[in-house]
Amino acid sequence: MKVAELRNLTDVELTQKFEDTKKKLFELRFQAEMGQLTNTSSIKEVRRDIARIKTILRERELGIRR
Repeated sequence: MKVAELRNLTDVELTQKFEDTKKKLFELRFQAEMGQLTNTSSIKEVRRDIARIKTILRERELGIRR
């Protein structure tokens, strides 16, 4: 997901998106452990999405505008 798309979401929507991506990461890790995951780079992408969401939430908390 792109940063510009995330910045257009409200805090509530971002929090919900954060919870959804955490759940998705858990499922991907579980699939990887079971040997069912074919695209292992998807774990890296989801981790980066989580970091982007957390960064935007923290910027809003501190009042930083970008």
